[in-house]
Amino acid sequence: MSITPRIARPVRYLGVVSASAALLLGVAGNAMACSIRDFSAEAECDAGGKGVISVTDVDPSGVTAEVTVYLESNGGDERLVGTKTIENSTADGVTVTFPEAWEPNAEYRVHVKAKGYVDEDIKPNLTAPGEACTATDNPPPAEQTPAQPAEPSDDSSGEPSAEPSAPAESPAPSASESTAPAAPGDSGNTPAPEGGSNLAETGAGSSTPLIAGIAAAFVLVGGGAVYVGMRRRGASKG
Repeated sequence: MSITPRIARPVRYLGVVSASAALLLGVAGNAMACSIRDFSAEAECDAGGKGVISVTDVDPSGVTAEVTVYLESNGGDERLVGTKTIENSTADGVTVTFPEAWEPNAEYRVHVKAKGYVDEDIKPNLTAPGEACTATDNPPPAEQTPAQPAEPSDDSSGEPSAEPSAPAESPAPSASESTAPAAPGDSGNTPAPEGGSNLAETGAGSSTPLIAGIAAAFVLVGGGAVYVGMRRRGASKG
């Protein structure tokens, strides 16, 4: 059966559309697949001021990749820094770090291997910054020492006194104070009744001399009267 031109034209158009769709799907599939363009490396300093090399994978397909870092010298590998595996990568990026006290302007080769997808180096090689990291380790907290007891005060010469000060002596009793114990019920300070004699009190203000003088005068007058009376009585009898 022959195909008429009327039928052949739509079939040809359908073939072109199918080929274009396949090409677009192939390009999209390649774009979604893991590639070396999904990986990047950087030499930096961590929070503690120590050097690290960070490798980030932004492959959205999550293909497992093995990352190996080498220190380069004179165009060859001088030392293996380390190897780590990145799993379940996302478009947001998954990062692995390699502790490395890199020197300024040091060169590193970063090799990525994802089975069936990638087996090559990140180009160009990684070059460290021109300034090295500075460690910022926090010093341990200072120990708190217990409070010391107060020291004795210094004398006027600036040296601490060697001997404790003697207790203050009580003042000696004055000569006017009586050393005899006070009579019970008497505090020793109660004033004597008016007109009486207080043997414990002395001084110019006492009335004892005046009373003694008056009594002596009465004694003399009485004695004279008795003497005169006796003489008169003797005379009358004679």
